[in-house]
Amino acid sequence: MDDRIDTRTDEELVEDYLEGDVVAFRVIIERYHDALMGFLTRLTGQRQLAEDVFQDTFLQLHQSLETFDSSRRFKPWLFTIAANKGRDALRKIQRRPTVSLSATVDESGEGRSFVDLMGNDDPDITKNLSNEDLSALVQKAVDRLSPRLREVLLLAYFQRMSYAQIAEVCQIPLGTVKSRLHAAVTGFAKRWEEVREEQRSAEESAQSQWRDQA
Repeated sequence: MDDRIDTRTDEELVEDYLEGDVVAFRVIIERYHDALMGFLTRLTGQRQLAEDVFQDTFLQLHQSLETFDSSRRFKPWLFTIAANKGRDALRKIQRRPTVSLSATVDESGEGRSFVDLMGNDDPDITKNLSNEDLSALVQKAVDRLSPRLREVLLLAYFQRMSYAQIAEVCQIPLGTVKSRLHAAVTGFAKRWEEVREEQRSAEESAQSQWRDQA
């Protein structure tokens, strides 16, 4: 069945699959492929690892569907599984997750980036950078945040999840979500200012060396 014309809700698809509709599970995979892969790629920092975690997520989903409470929302439950699998994968390879927040906030690829949300009082610092260099600059700022703050940012700004949904995915109280997200946004703003200042200093140093050699 083509997911573009399938009007069943996620919860209805789960119920139909459990009643023997094998196509329903494929519709769920297709429906969440792009959003989940985007989340996992940003969480783990590498596409191949994200693909492995994606497969593990849906394997676990398949094994756990009978325990799903259809009176609850399916998406937070799916992302809880994915987030747990992502954390497990990162612990196994003993590396910090790297994510890029220079992508646009919405999944359509349009609109402002997270950097835009932070504001920019000195656009000259980044206006001459390529998208790749800007992404690396943003990455440097994000790397200075703790993994738990990164995760909250991804869920809030990329997946547009509510506080309640983030609380379910991260398995933390609602109040903690609010305080952690505030800390993440504040922390990113400070780290972004740091890397911008470092970029400014590097450019001034390069210009000074060029003048000395001229």
